[in-house]
Amino acid sequence: MPHVHGGQLVAQALAKEGVTHVFTLCGGHIQHIYDGCLDQGIRVVDFRHEQAAGHAAEGWARATGRPGVALVTAGPGVTDAVTAAANAMRGGVPMILIGGQGPRFYSGMGSLQEMDHVTLLRSITKWSVTVPETRRIPDFMAMAFRKATTGVPGPVFLEMPLDVLMLMEKTEDLNFPVDYRTTHVTAGDPAAIQLAGDILSRASRPVAVVGTQWWWSPYKSAIDSFVGAYDLPVFLNGGARGALSPTDPHFFRLCRSKALGNADVIVIFGTPWDFRLNYGQDIPTGTKVIHVDLDGDVIGHNRGAAVGIVGDTGLVMKQLAAAGARSAGGDWLAAVRAYEDARFNKMIPELNSDSVPINPLRFSRELAAAIPPSSTVVCDGGDIVGTAAKVVDVTLPGHWMDPGPLGTLGVGPSFAMAAKLARPDEPAFIIYGDGSFGLNGMEYESAARQKIPFVGVMGNDAAWTQIRRGQAQIFGEGRLPATGLEFTRYDLMVEALGGHGEYVERPEHIRPAIERALASGKPALVNVKIGASSFREGAISV
Repeated sequence: MPHVHGGQLVAQALAKEGVTHVFTLCGGHIQHIYDGCLDQGIRVVDFRHEQAAGHAAEGWARATGRPGVALVTAGPGVTDAVTAAANAMRGGVPMILIGGQGPRFYSGMGSLQEMDHVTLLRSITKWSVTVPETRRIPDFMAMAFRKATTGVPGPVFLEMPLDVLMLMEKTEDLNFPVDYRTTHVTAGDPAAIQLAGDILSRASRPVAVVGTQWWWSPYKSAIDSFVGAYDLPVFLNGGARGALSPTDPHFFRLCRSKALGNADVIVIFGTPWDFRLNYGQDIPTGTKVIHVDLDGDVIGHNRGAAVGIVGDTGLVMKQLAAAGARSAGGDWLAAVRAYEDARFNKMIPELNSDSVPINPLRFSRELAAAIPPSSTVVCDGGDIVGTAAKVVDVTLPGHWMDPGPLGTLGVGPSFAMAAKLARPDEPAFIIYGDGSFGLNGMEYESAARQKIPFVGVMGNDAAWTQIRRGQAQIFGEGRLPATGLEFTRYDLMVEALGGHGEYVERPEHIRPAIERALASGKPALVNVKIGASSFREGAISV
């Protein structure tokens, strides 16, 4: 009778879910899972820090729409992955984090790296649990994928003790669950849909804000019929970037606050009224809000909603498109376009600046021009990302990856590597700050060794500028500890780690350097020395 060990059962469960890659940093507690992955043809991609492995699992989910999987060893392996789990939880991203643990028969005796992982992870995951015995592995894996993907997506944590992974089970005694999770999603209450459709149909100045939950919807294409029905300006947030082409007449990004402040109806899909929307506090009292979210607890939080709809973003869009229509909104669209143009016109002098050090907006313009249309764009920085996000476009869904509302820096190499593995024929770029590079820059070695190319383009201003700007305003120029850096040659570090490095000091040299980096076929960094700009003055950093 064939026998399999627990690690093989984990890998079989992953294969049944269609998992092709797992992300890890090696550890003795989890090596049986690696053995199982070899049997199932699952690629094991390793990193130099468990945080980076966890971020790669999140990046895989963001790139593919399917849960990513990270494997980490016990103790510090799990604690190193805490930030990645927290980022996925706050961002609503499905992720399976599997952590090792000492053998159960040594529990409480102080085995190597023993600690209470389950309690630690409980507040930053949808589910945190220990797998009790080997034969239950298939069942717990099924539960993990169901919990990660049902309702608001998010991470789950499975602790697997070493003996659970080592012990053998007869294959004939095992029960692999089938049909254990639904792929169907929640529709809006018909009464709420009709009320919202009536409000939108009568609106003079409606605006839509579409957030990350759109990306997880099986009805993503419904955004076209929704926008067509109500002919309204749309602002895309987080994972929804790419939902509309930048050339679409309904697409806007520079004048969101102005448009929201002048709207008579706002429909907000799959994103909260958090700091990114100033908690909804700038919205006039008389403006009617229609709030759509998978989580009913979010609706009405920080800003009340005239209509709250618990449901899947894409499916609710489909329902709303069928529930009403609005006569052509050309005057309102023209007004919002005027807001957008006015904002852009203020940027033109800096976009065209030939100054040295390079102006951040000129940096962004050159970067935007050099990135091929099918590229994934990963954001890993503060101030320079806030600038570049106003200039750099993506044209396809799932191709924009920012850290999300937790604001975690250091995601760059992980997200880029995951995107490149998911879409090997499409380039992956990182918009880098010099500060954020320091968190996981060693992952260039991981990428070079495993032949996973991407291009990082760094706006290097030798500071944590997003923090430093406010610090100077509050405390004065002479009181700026902890926010200053040096103009370091990070490109040389990347070369030493097996990648391709370029250093740029003039604006006209940016695009050729990016083109050479892309052509190198290696993990690359274009390190661009930039100067100061007033463009981001007043931007919040808390």
